[in-house]
Amino acid sequence: MTDMASFREAVTAWAAGGPGDPARELAGQLPVRTAVLLEGPSDVAAVGALAAGLGRNLEAEGVCVLPMGGAMSVGRFARVLGPSGLGLRLTGLCDEAERRHYTRGWGQAGAAQQGFFVCAADLEDELIRALGVPRVQELVREEGDLRPLQTFLRQPAQRGRTPQQQMRRFLGTTSGRKIRYGRVLVEALDPDRVPAPLDDLLADL
Repeated sequence: MTDMASFREAVTAWAAGGPGDPARELAGQLPVRTAVLLEGPSDVAAVGALAAGLGRNLEAEGVCVLPMGGAMSVGRFARVLGPSGLGLRLTGLCDEAERRHYTRGWGQAGAAQQGFFVCAADLEDELIRALGVPRVQELVREEGDLRPLQTFLRQPAQRGRTPQQQMRRFLGTTSGRKIRYGRVLVEALDPDRVPAPLDDLLADL
């Protein structure tokens, strides 16, 4: 059975320099209309959690959410998916520091420049500010990570950082932690506290 996971794999291979025919064939078999280009899997986890919380099935709606392995890959993905490739509508979410890569990628693909949303620092920073550091610390305790957090905070390198900076850094210190907390933090949000870039992205789909 044709599914969106197979399409993602085919697109990723195409963007890496492989053949485009498998992705073209799958695009014709799937009801895919929009590609959401995200920097990494933690962003995918957050978008998926918010969509699920809203009762939405993005794949059934024809939305393909793609982790690119970094913002510098956006040009290649935009070219194969956008107007110059499969002709899908492009949207996405990026960090402020990576805006230039998205702007350039959108331009190279001939896509509308307003088609992506920008986080002030990154999505984790947006989520921590929305929840507040005390609430994030509660979630860390509930997830069984309080002891690693306490050990992390005792490191000399953390003494000059704000609590928000410390928490943001902690989430990225262990492989897989950002992905897990991308989901955990979103699921803990009140509906009226969803960070604007994430909220605007979902509203745009």
